[in-house]
Amino acid sequence: MRKVLLPIVSALVTALSLVAPSPAAATVAGASGCTTRVAGAAAAAATTTVWMAGDSTMANPSAACPVGWATEFDSLFHSNIVVNNLAVAGRSIQTWLYEGNVTSTIGSNGECVLSSTSYSSRWQQLLTDMKAGDYLFIQFGINDGSTTCPRHVGTARYQALMTMMAQAAQARGAHPVLLTAVAAITCSGSTAVRNRGFVPQTTAAGAATGSPVIDLQTLSVDYYNSLGLCPNNGDYTSGLVGQFFCNDHTHFEAYGARRIARLVTGALRTQNIPLAGSLL
Repeated sequence: MRKVLLPIVSALVTALSLVAPSPAAATVAGASGCTTRVAGAAAAAATTTVWMAGDSTMANPSAACPVGWATEFDSLFHSNIVVNNLAVAGRSIQTWLYEGNVTSTIGSNGECVLSSTSYSSRWQQLLTDMKAGDYLFIQFGINDGSTTCPRHVGTARYQALMTMMAQAAQARGAHPVLLTAVAAITCSGSTAVRNRGFVPQTTAAGAATGSPVIDLQTLSVDYYNSLGLCPNNGDYTSGLVGQFFCNDHTHFEAYGARRIARLVTGALRTQNIPLAGSLL
């Protein structure tokens, strides 16, 4: 009798296995699309956004040249990292933050007068969309050195604004990374030299907020020297200088932008900034 029952039970089990959905399939079918939405939400939560605030040396290109180094950043990471580049050409830290509200008048305190303290749409977008675990890279200090408004920013004001931006990111559980301005190619004889300001103020803002500071000015100057880009006779169209820079001494061709981006990722590693764990 036992020999007869065993084949019958086996046949029943086989039949049921063909009819019943797998656990995974049952979950999808029973949820009426909810599981798909949950999976999508989980994927979004697993994605880290790197927000970029800066000027033309970071900005996405509108022509073949210049190309900002932040344009090349996304390709250096695994797919869990998404770069949202909000850098805009010609901006100082103040005009980036208060677009349209920085007047051409210098006040008694030596700073450009604001017609309104309303933030730019880009900063409002960032504050709204930034989530815990994201990163905010901040690099200004090129246009800020202008003596005329609206670009002009004094050193104390610069430090205060960078500190404020870093604190705003931290309040949302995100991680600010402050950068000194990338150097143009300026030669003193056969040596490339530093040529940007606001370095102490960037360092001070980092110290005040406990944020890492990448000294991109020093890294870029040292790199130019390692490549032997000096001396230079002012011709930015030929040789390695022409390959690296646009027809000026400041902005980058795609080749140069890629190499500056790799200086930044190298600093992530050497300074043990956790984002480095997602590098390719």
